[in-house]
Amino acid sequence: MYSLARPFLFGLDPELAHGIGLRAIEAAYRSGFNPLLARRPQPFPTKAFGLTFPNPVGLAAGLDKNGAHIDALLALGFGFVEVGTVTPRPQPGNPKPRMFRLPEHQAIINRLGFNNDGVDALVRNVEKSKRKDGILGINIGKNKDTPNDSAERDYLVCLERVYPLADYVTVNISSPNTAGLRELQEEQSLRRLIGTLREAQEALAAQHGKRVPLLVKVSPDLSDEDIDAASRVLADLQVDGVIATNTTVSRFPVQGHRHAQETGGLSGAPLLGKSTSALRRMRTRLPESIPLIGVGGILSAPDAVTKTAAGASLVQIYTGLIYRGPALIGECVDAIRRRKEAPSTGGVPRL
Repeated sequence: MYSLARPFLFGLDPELAHGIGLRAIEAAYRSGFNPLLARRPQPFPTKAFGLTFPNPVGLAAGLDKNGAHIDALLALGFGFVEVGTVTPRPQPGNPKPRMFRLPEHQAIINRLGFNNDGVDALVRNVEKSKRKDGILGINIGKNKDTPNDSAERDYLVCLERVYPLADYVTVNISSPNTAGLRELQEEQSLRRLIGTLREAQEALAAQHGKRVPLLVKVSPDLSDEDIDAASRVLADLQVDGVIATNTTVSRFPVQGHRHAQETGGLSGAPLLGKSTSALRRMRTRLPESIPLIGVGGILSAPDAVTKTAAGASLVQIYTGLIYRGPALIGECVDAIRRRKEAPSTGGVPRL
């Protein structure tokens, strides 16, 4: 079904197609017969962060920024869905146009800039969702006009509001589309921010009688030295998990394309190598007690296996869903299952 819809969607402005696609997914879900679902994956329970995920393939943040389509997205077969990035106050994001397809590279450049309706609107949407079929992550950020030296306040506001509703919370300090945001990954800034949020996490756990895991999403553009420094901080502060990675500002894989000079984050197939390299290095620097989610460049089942081979416990897709459709979810689940079940001496997964 998606193969029939894709030419129509790709003939539209990318951001318009984004909205139409979400509405179509919602309509299909509410119809009771979901024509977008090629084949729902068989359950493959996977444990991470103290949670049990129905399967290890999730949707990355960014598609459903306001948490308005949680049940419909879970119905596609995802083991977990991450909504957001959400900020304390509503904001429109960057001027349009701000999304660009690079179909020759199976890639997208976006500079949306945390466009969302604010944390109160997201909370209302999450409260209305049924959430029967999977795990919900909520991705939090800061408003564009909040200076970095006050960023803690924004993250704390969001953490406190979403904590009772989230299965896990992700701290987004790695988007390239909010000026200065990625400076929060610098070692001392990271220690100060995440240290404050960890203290708040423990206080909220006591207040609500449950401990919600806190994850940090990092950039693929960190140097090896910066990855090592970030790993030290995150290990010292005992975060629950790390998501590797966000989009990249590099244009090396798509040089010469007519959209290559557009500012923003590059996602899709060209990101696979860079994001997996960062994932692999973080896995070797972090203790095994801190699981990783691998995201960036997954357009096929072997790509998902590449992430798990590099040390990811779970994977997420986003651009792959746009180019491949929901069939990619089941393909990735099956491939990861085969790798897990392959004899340990075999070395090569049976794909």
